[in-house]
Amino acid sequence: MSDASSSEDEQDETKANDLSDPEIVTKYRLAGDIASKALAKVLSLATPGATPLALCEAGDTMIVEACSLLYSKKKKMEKGVAFPTCVSVNNCVGHFSPLTGEDGPPLAPGDVVKVDLGVQIDAYATQVAHTVIVPTADGAPPPVDPKVADVMHAAHDASELAHRMFKLGAKGSEITSMVEKVAASYGVSAMQGVLSHQNKKHVIDGNRCIANKTTIEHKVDEVTFEASDVFTLDFVMSSGEGKPIEQAARTTVFKRAIDQTYHLKMKTSRAFFSEVNRRFSTFPFSLRALSDEKVAKMGVVECSNHELMSSYPVLFEKAGEQVAHFKFSAMLLPSSTIRTTEGPPIPDWIKSEKSVEDEALKALLATEIVKKKKKSKKKGGAGGGGGAEDGDEAKGE
Repeated sequence: MSDASSSEDEQDETKANDLSDPEIVTKYRLAGDIASKALAKVLSLATPGATPLALCEAGDTMIVEACSLLYSKKKKMEKGVAFPTCVSVNNCVGHFSPLTGEDGPPLAPGDVVKVDLGVQIDAYATQVAHTVIVPTADGAPPPVDPKVADVMHAAHDASELAHRMFKLGAKGSEITSMVEKVAASYGVSAMQGVLSHQNKKHVIDGNRCIANKTTIEHKVDEVTFEASDVFTLDFVMSSGEGKPIEQAARTTVFKRAIDQTYHLKMKTSRAFFSEVNRRFSTFPFSLRALSDEKVAKMGVVECSNHELMSSYPVLFEKAGEQVAHFKFSAMLLPSSTIRTTEGPPIPDWIKSEKSVEDEALKALLATEIVKKKKKSKKKGGAGGGGGAEDGDEAKGE
């Protein structure tokens, strides 16, 4: 590729991810609104007797239906699921999105349920994850194990602090350090291998990332936040050692490895690969979303063996331990942070006797996030967000 072509590609990428374009901001916002509403829907279904499969199907269905109502005249615009709904229970860390006939046990009162999903509009993606405890059959709060309360509040506090720390000039290592301090305060472990990624058009796992926990195996380059950055900030805490492992659960979530090529031999593999390229070109998907699950289960094997697919294996903490997960997407405009996805607060009946101990973090957590109102757009004016910037601002620092 010539230097001129490379320069043009870089310019096109910059333009496609420039948040001074209000249309791009709008697409992120719309995706975030749908993701937050889909999350709320799935959380409302986390009741005794419900199954992870039913919740996953409900989330994905709602996302597809809601996206179909937007930009309906633009037939070629890509939109829909950016990360398939996953429902991971108790010591399951994540990525459980079962196939038909391979469901997990029905939910029971006291189960710790983690819901994770994503939405994209025109390839601009947002993600959200949240943790709840299944109530009793009559909707009353069940008894709460103290270690469940600790991991939930630790992960939630980390996400709330990250929201306040995600500012121009701040560094990713500051967020990693914060997570470690919060985990220590609650006597829990930050989960290894969890990364918060930069998002771009068509990309949910950009190279610029932040570690949930720094280890020898999981070191990342320093990140300094800049204008037009979009990140999905991801926090997972465990009552155990925080070292996830794979078990017998089938991996069902995959993503096309767009930089890999191979001439597939099997007809089922070619049919599967063709459908993936047509429907899920750059975003993760569940095998359940394919037109024929049987073909998908067979076809993904050859594709994975030849590195045409990246996998998201189902991960577990040790039996008897509990895991909490909170995640949100946010974008940086020149003078504000806009959080695009959000879940409900932790209910008052989930109480921990512990709290953040670091004085600076405690003060930051106490600050109120105030929604800044949009400024009226002046004709011919310039500025972030096309002259109509708004966002979130921490008050009381």
